[in-house]
Amino acid sequence: MTTTPEAIHGYIAAGLECSHLEVEGDGQHFTAVIVSQAFAGKRPIQRHQIVYAALGDRMREEIHALSMKTLTPEEFAAK
Repeated sequence: MTTTPEAIHGYIAAGLECSHLEVEGDGQHFTAVIVSQAFAGKRPIQRHQIVYAALGDRMREEIHALSMKTLTPEEFAAK
């Protein structure tokens, strides 16, 4: 079963409140822009751990490669 960007979007949205979420990919490699207030005051590795927690076991079982940009709403607005 091939994982889709839409499925990953749904997994992240179900486990993390996001003000903006984009996921793209080809079934093997995915990129995501994730904007959440939960990232405030967190280092990049901590932000990624929050996303990994939202994805749970899917990171090992379904998703082989996920590159992500994790931003607070303020960081995203400044772009």
